[in-house]
Amino acid sequence: MKILAIGDPHGDLEAVKQIPIKNIDLILLTGDLGSASLMRKMAFENIERKKKGLSERKYSPRQEKKAFMEAYTTTLRIIKYLSKFAPVYTIFGNVESTNYETRKKSKRIGLPLPLLTDELNTLETVLVINNKVLSIQGIRIGGLEYYLDRDWVKSFVPYDKKKSRIAKKQTEKTSEALRKIGHLDILVCHQPPYGILDKVTAKFAPKHWQGKHAGSKLILAYIKRTKPRYVFCGHIHEGKGKSKLGKTEIYNLGVCGYKIINF
Repeated sequence: MKILAIGDPHGDLEAVKQIPIKNIDLILLTGDLGSASLMRKMAFENIERKKKGLSERKYSPRQEKKAFMEAYTTTLRIIKYLSKFAPVYTIFGNVESTNYETRKKSKRIGLPLPLLTDELNTLETVLVINNKVLSIQGIRIGGLEYYLDRDWVKSFVPYDKKKSRIAKKQTEKTSEALRKIGHLDILVCHQPPYGILDKVTAKFAPKHWQGKHAGSKLILAYIKRTKPRYVFCGHIHEGKGKSKLGKTEIYNLGVCGYKIINF
């Protein structure tokens, strides 16, 4: 089996089109499928405001919907293009919204929003593998969706009490998901493991984030415990590269980076 893993596309269809997709049996994606330029701008502005002790800027419902739709429409462009070549298995990064999150947001802003999961489920050769394990020709492939990490919040946004509460619940949920997943040949996750290809150096990131490790300690512990053959991740784009932990090959594929493996 010939497998192509692609790092966070972020809506860059032209970059995706430069990836050689020939005689590929399966495509794996590490999340952050659509463009998040508007989302990122809004989020980082409020991070800086909170650090200065200022109240959050409130965006209008139309502004919030515009940011959501930017991610939604560019996600579908990427997925529909790739699914022409081979079956596509993807996880959700921090750009994608689950149906639950979308309905909650739609209610809050008072505007209708399309459900990404439902739309992806209509595509015959596309499968969302959030916290799921699949066996294909004897190869165990598991997907771990993005989660708000408790340790990340403590290090990067300790002043955000709401995020701390959410992170505690999501970290516990992810810990249980990893326990159930068990041993894999391939793990597809959004965050890198802690301390590996995960250092923040991007110019657009807040100054107090620079130089910190932003990976997941849960994923690191999972790799040490179960020793998968491959791990594909993204999220910290400047961490793009390859590393090895024991027998496990770890690839941070950054934005539209790729790796082809043969089983």
